[in-house]
Formats: sequence, C-alpha cells, structure tokens
Amino acid sequence: MLSEQSTPVVRATLPVVGAAMGDITEAFYRRLFDAHPELLRDLFNRGNQAGGQQQRALAGSIAAFAGMLLDGPGASPEAMLARIAHKHASLGITSDQYKIVHRHLFAAIAEVLGDAVTPRVAAAWDEVYWLMANALMAHEARLYQEAGVAEGDVWHRMEIVERRQETPQAVSFLLRRADGRPAEPFRPGQYVSVRTELPDGARQIRQYSLSAAPGSDTWRITVKRVRGDGQPDGEVSSWLHAHARVGGTVTVSAPFGDLVLPDGDGPLLLATAGIGVTPTLAMLGHLAATGSGRPVTVVHADRSPADHAHRDELLTLVQALPDARLHLWYEQPDDSAPGASTGRADLSGLELPLTLTAFLCGPLPFMRSVRGDLLRRGIPAQKIHYEVFGPDLWRAQQ
Repeated sequence: MLSEQSTPVVRATLPVVGAAMGDITEAFYRRLFDAHPELLRDLFNRGNQAGGQQQRALAGSIAAFAGMLLDGPGASPEAMLARIAHKHASLGITSDQYKIVHRHLFAAIAEVLGDAVTPRVAAAWDEVYWLMANALMAHEARLYQEAGVAEGDVWHRMEIVERRQETPQAVSFLLRRADGRPAEPFRPGQYVSVRTELPDGARQIRQYSLSAAPGSDTWRITVKRVRGDGQPDGEVSSWLHAHARVGGTVTVSAPFGDLVLPDGDGPLLLATAGIGVTPTLAMLGHLAATGSGRPVTVVHADRSPADHAHRDELLTLVQALPDARLHLWYEQPDDSAPGASTGRADLSGLELPLTLTAFLCGPLPFMRSVRGDLLRRGIPAQKIHYEVFGPDLWRAQQ
C-alpha cells in the first residue's frame, strides 16, 4: 500500500505525470540505451522500440499501477503484475536490472517535468516505483524457483527435429533438448522465448506459444512470419523462416505465461484469430489427452482457410471432445470450409453459459470486440482472460 504521506502527492500529480508519461518513457529508453546499448541489441525488441509499442506499454502499466494504489485495498494489480513478471522471467530479467531502470526512469521524469519534480513529488513517485518493482521481483523470484533455475538462468539449446510449413506464412518447429534431457513440463497456454543471433550480431528475443499439448519429450512452436506493411519485417520470425532447419539448434527459455487452462470441469470459451490459435491447440490437446468432458466452445476467425494455421488439427481436436463446438469465420471463405461463416467473428448468435471462463488470443481489435460482446452478455470481466503477442497495449489503451 502507498504510504499516507505519498498518497495525496501521487493523487494530485497523477494527471500531470500520466499525461506526460509518453514523453517520459521515450526519454527513459533513450537514456537507457545510450548508457546500455547492449540492452537494445540483446534484450529489448528493436521493432517494438522503433514503432513505439514498448514505450506505450510501459507508460500504461506505470500509470495503471499508480491508479490502483490510489484505489486502495479493493484494487488488485495482481493480474497486471503477473503478466509482466511472466514476460520478465521468460527474458531472464534479474533484480539488479531494476536499479538500472530506476536510475534512468527518474532522470527522464526530471528531464520532462523539470521544476515540477520537487523533492516531495520525487519521493512519492519513487515509492510507487519500488512498490511495483519489489512486487515484480518477488513474483519473478517465485517463477524462477518454480522453474528450478537460478535467477535469470532460463536458457538452453534445443534441436529442431521437425519443420512443417503450416501455411504460406506460418511454420511449426518441433524442438528437443540438445542435452538429451526431456523437455520441461508446462501448463497448456504457456509460451517460451526464442533467442536468435542475427547477421549484425544482435541477439533478439521473441515469445512463441507452445502449440501442442504437454506430456511429450518435445515442444512445438508455430511461427508466423511478420510482414512489416511499410515497416521492416519481423527480425526473428524472418530469420527462423529463412534459416531454422531440421538438425539445427535454437536457444529457448523455460516455459512461462499466466494464460493457462484452469482445472475443473466448468465451461470454456476459446476465442482466437490468426496465429492466436496456437495456445488453444495446447489446451484442446490436453483436454483430449485427459479425456475431459467439460463443455468447450471454440471460436476462430481468419483471413481464409489457407491462412488458418493448424486448421485440420483444430478440427480433429474439437471432434475428439464429447462436448465441444467449433465456430469458424473467414473473411475469404472457399469450398474447403463448409459450414464456416463469412466475415468477422460475431458471438451474438452463440449459446454461451454465464458461468464460462473465456480465453482470448489474437489481434487487439479482435479481442476488444469479443470482450465487449461477452461483457454485454453478462460474463464477469474477471472471467475473461487474454494473451497478447508483443507489448501489452491493452492496459495502455484502457
């Protein structure tokens, strides 16, 4: 909880700090990378930095956390902090890096706000930062302990034992640990980070969902090649598509992620679009492998059947579950998808129990639309979970 002396200061200054947070985070990253260029080269996503997504995500998370502190004991930042902590653990973030962030963040605040940052204001926002940082460090320490690794020591080499072209723009890789040990267990819905060394020497990292059920000695990831549409193409996805071949190796993290299949027998909604189908494949595969009879409604939207990665597998998994229903939408349908609807996903005509737990994965506009439909139908917000590939702009755009 925020202290009594800091609460009125943060409350009074949050509108000003929040309005300037975009400029503050831009100045922060400039200062950080000037002092530590290796962080941009080997840790942060250069594409997201260039496009500004990471800056907006950081600004949104800090402002949201401060707002939750002001809301008092009833506020719960745990979901937001858990999401960030899992991403940090998958990158191998260590506690000493929070001191580096603190130094450059508060220099950026002073740069942008100038004389408005009095000692009292600085002390209050310093408390906000360390409340958030300490909570994240504690959560990340638990994640490292659960993974059975030392702080930040999440990486190992994995051999590519199978490569399969799923669509013209999506390829799957079956991975096995290069040291001969079985792949670690994971929960359906989790992801791993993949670190690749690019031609300029940078070691860039991206997260990919584990797209097959746990229980095997291998993992599978499915990588969609990111096209820039006027901007540079995705660095890591392009490299993997061009160079990752059977017999080669890649550096992969332990599995992390808080979007996981819950235990129990309650009804589920799995709503995805595009490559967002990947975490639900692991969930459905697990349900099928364990003989689950729980009700499952599967919704997927895509550009066309040819663009739908793992389409046949999705159909097979749904058919293997006794109480599962599949609803498909394609913007460009063809004769290979009888029964699919045309256009964008529309849940208004579906029978959905109010007791369901929903999992959403796909582009932000798709998830916002589905979430809005569910809220209007009376599904509680806390029962709607989501996964974002890349910086979490959901919170930043609330």
